[in-house]
Amino acid sequence: MLAVATTVKLLAEIALLALAGQWVVGLLAGAGRDGNPFYRVLQLVGRPWVKVARWISPQVVMDRHVPLVAFLVLLLVWVVAAIAKVRICLEIGVALCK
Repeated sequence: MLAVATTVKLLAEIALLALAGQWVVGLLAGAGRDGNPFYRVLQLVGRPWVKVARWISPQVVMDRHVPLVAFLVLLLVWVVAAIAKVRICLEIGVALCK
């Protein structure tokens, strides 16, 4: 169970950092962000999570806000996984969690 919580937490961290990095590079690059190779790589990593967010969000949510929805859902997943990991580590002992 510890491995599952750690894996979910790690995947959420990678996706969160990709979405945050995509947002920062988009701010810095401006209108030319689609030609930026770093932006495209981060977009490739974050795209599956954005598609899931589009699927779970109502149609009222505009397409430009869907990455924010994905970020917030992933943040919630990360918090739940972190709490689960802490609980498991407290149950089995902190020494076994290393």
